[in-house]
Amino acid sequence: MITISDISARIAGRLLLDHASLSLPSGAKAGLVGRNGAGKSTLFRVITGDLGAESGTVSIPKNARIGQVAQEAPGTEESLISIVLSADKERAALLAEAETATDPHRIAEIQMRLVDIDAHSAEARAASILSGLGFSQEAQARPASSFSGGWRMRVALASVLFAEPDLLLLDEPTNYLDLEGTMWLEDYIRRYPHTVIVISHDRDLLNNAVNSIVHLDQKKLTFYRGNYDQFERQKAEADELQMKAKAKNEAARKHLQSFIDRFKAKASKAKQAQSRVKALERMGTVAAVIEDHVQPITFPEPEKQPASPIVAISGGAVGYEPGKPILKGLNLRIDNDDRIALLGSNGNGKSTFAKFISGRLAPESGEVRLAPSLKIGFFAQHQLDDLVPNETPVEHVRRLMPTEPEARVRARVAQMGLATEKMATAAKDLSGGEKARLLMGLAAFHAPNLLILDEPTNHLDIDSRRALIEALNDYDGAVILISHDRHLIEATVDRLWLVNNGTVTSFEGDMDEYRDLIVASGKKKDEPKQSEEQTSKADQRKLNADKRASLAPLRKKINEIESLTGKLEKMIQTLDAELADPALYEKAPARAAEKARQRGEAAAKLAAAEEEWLMLSSEYEEAMAG
Repeated sequence: MITISDISARIAGRLLLDHASLSLPSGAKAGLVGRNGAGKSTLFRVITGDLGAESGTVSIPKNARIGQVAQEAPGTEESLISIVLSADKERAALLAEAETATDPHRIAEIQMRLVDIDAHSAEARAASILSGLGFSQEAQARPASSFSGGWRMRVALASVLFAEPDLLLLDEPTNYLDLEGTMWLEDYIRRYPHTVIVISHDRDLLNNAVNSIVHLDQKKLTFYRGNYDQFERQKAEADELQMKAKAKNEAARKHLQSFIDRFKAKASKAKQAQSRVKALERMGTVAAVIEDHVQPITFPEPEKQPASPIVAISGGAVGYEPGKPILKGLNLRIDNDDRIALLGSNGNGKSTFAKFISGRLAPESGEVRLAPSLKIGFFAQHQLDDLVPNETPVEHVRRLMPTEPEARVRARVAQMGLATEKMATAAKDLSGGEKARLLMGLAAFHAPNLLILDEPTNHLDIDSRRALIEALNDYDGAVILISHDRHLIEATVDRLWLVNNGTVTSFEGDMDEYRDLIVASGKKKDEPKQSEEQTSKADQRKLNADKRASLAPLRKKINEIESLTGKLEKMIQTLDAELADPALYEKAPARAAEKARQRGEAAAKLAAAEEEWLMLSSEYEEAMAG
C-alpha cells in the first residue's frame, strides 16, 4: 500500500499539489493522467524524495525498492547486456562477494540468496527484456556508446525493468519507443508482479496495461478503478451529478436569499429571517465543474487536389550511401485520399521512407512519379530543434506571410491551436506540446496535398491527441503517419504498410492482428475455421483425427519438453540441497563452484524449455481449434 496524505508541493513558486491525498493498493497498475504541466512528474519527485513537500507525508512499506528510468542514457563502453545486468544491485553485490568470501556459512548464504533471486537465469531474463525493446542478440553485445540517445534510453528502461523494483515509476516511457516496443511494454506492465505507476498519454496503453487511473486535476488526486475508457465515463457521470447538485444548491440558496431580502426589515418576520440566514450559511456552496477546453488543431485544406496517383514508385531504392540501399524493391502508389500508417520496428526504415516520399532523399534507382503541383507537408519530431529559440510563434508565422496584417498572422497561429497568451511567448519557453503544435502548423502552412507526420504525438496530452485526430479526419488531403500511438492509427488511417526486411509492403491485417504478430509471436491462420454446421459429426471426428495425426510431431515435441522440464526441476532441487550445505564450501570449494555453475545452466535451460513449451502448446491448441 502506498499512501499519500495531504501533500502540497510547488515548483518555481507555482503550487502544483495542494493537500492532495491518495491510497494505492499493493500490486496496482495505475495510470497517472492530467494535463501537461499539471504536476505529474512533480508527484514522482515527491514520491522518490527528490523533492521535499511543503506539507503532508508519503508512506511506502519499509525496505520497498523504488525504481524509475534514469534521466541520462548510459553512454559507456560496456555492452548493453552488462549494463542491464548491473542494474540488479543485490545480484551484482552477491556475485562480487562470492568471489572473495571464505567463510563456508557465508558462502552458503550467498549461494542460497542467489538461488532465491533467480540470479543464475538473470542473463536470459535481461536478454529477453532487451529483445522486447528492439535489440537483437548481436546488438546486445555492442557497447552503449555505439547507439543514439533514443536507443540508449531504451537501455535505461530495460535496466529498471530488469531490476524489478517493488514500486515502478514510468514517466512517458513510450516517447522513445516505436509501436512494436510500445506493444511489448504494454504487455510487460500488465504482467508486472509489483506496483506500477505510469505517466502516459497513450490511450491504448492506459486501456490495456493498467487497472486503475489516478487523475491529477486542480492540484488534487482522485483514484478511479478501471482503465482509461472507464475513467472517462466515471468522470463524465461525476461531473454531470456535480453540475446538477450545483444547480439545485443555487436554486435553494436563491429561494432562501429571496425570503431574507423580503422579510428581514419586518419585525414580525425578523426571527424567521434570521433563521434563514443561518440555514443559508450552513448550506454552503457546491463547486463548479471547471472545464479546461483544449485548443483545436486545424490543417488548411488543399486548394486543388491532383488526380490519383499522387505518388507512384516503380522499382525504387533509397539509402544514405551509394550502393547501400536501406529500402529497395519499392513498387507502390499513393492516391489523393489515402490514409496510410507505416508499421515496423525502429531502424527498419520508416523515417527513411518518409524522407524519400517527401523529396528529402533522392532515389538510388527506379522511378518516382509525382503528380503535377503536388505539395507535401512534412513533420518530424527531431525538427522541434529547428524552431528559433527566441522567436515567438507570431514571428515564425510572419516570416511565411510578411505582407499580411497582424490580425491575419495571429489568426493563422490560432489555427495551430496556440492560445492568445502563447502567441507572444518565445519558442524556447513553450511546452513540448505547444512546440509540436507550432511545428505541425508550419509544416502544413501552404495547404499540402500530402501530409507526412513522423511521431507527432510525443509531447501531446490525451486531449491534444484527440484534437489531432479530429484535425486529420477533417483534412481532405492524403496522410502518411508514423506513430507509436495505436489509438491515433486506428482512428485516422485505413491502410497499413509494413516496413520490414528492406522493403515496404501492404499489411492486409488490422492492428489487432499486428499486435498478435509482435507481442505473442502469433501466426495468422491461413485456413478458415470449419464450423460444426458445415460438416457431419462423422466428418468432424475424421477431421479431428487427421488434425491430430498431422500434429503428432508437434505433440511429440511438447511431450519431450515436458519430460525435460521434469528432469531439470529434479536436478535443480538436488543441486539446491547440495549448495545449502556449508561443508561443501569448506571441504571442496572448487566442487561448490562447479555445482553453482551447473545450477545456473540448468535454470537457464529450464527457462528456455518452459518458454518453448508455452509457444508450442499455444500453437498446438490454435491448430486444433482451427
